[in-house]
Amino acid sequence: MKFINFKGIPYPKFQSEGNASQFAIPYAKHFCVGKGLDIGCNKIDWKFPNATPIDLTFKNGFDAYNLPEGNFDYIYSSHCLEHLDNWVEALSYWKSKLNVEGIMFLYLPDVSQEYWRPWNNKKHKHVLTPGILKLWFDDNMANVLVSGIDLNNSFMIVGEKDA
Repeated sequence: MKFINFKGIPYPKFQSEGNASQFAIPYAKHFCVGKGLDIGCNKIDWKFPNATPIDLTFKNGFDAYNLPEGNFDYIYSSHCLEHLDNWVEALSYWKSKLNVEGIMFLYLPDVSQEYWRPWNNKKHKHVLTPGILKLWFDDNMANVLVSGIDLNNSFMIVGEKDA
């Protein structure tokens, strides 16, 4: 097995290579069907299957705060929210772009991976825990599910937009 070390703590090497989404996609496929977006996929090859990719790297005028016209059946996002200036504003906006019964599915880094903490990784602006995200989802979405922490030191949260 290949590892990286951060402050003497070993982590799987794949955590430093991007494409965290690969670990959430099999699960998300059960929720994210129809017309949707993958916000923050970074590369076309890494996007959620059949989703419209949204990322600053594509230079198409769309980003997390400026999505294509219309509403969507789902919004999928992996390891993106922690990079945004205002995650509450982003989630509220994303919710507004969902159809009724639309799904918001997020995969996020957990604080248990020390390198991903904002004071160690300057690309990350927030520490978002399952508990904090669940509070927002419980106040704004229905049928909320939260996973535990996986071997990628990440977690999933999914909710449905109600009427």
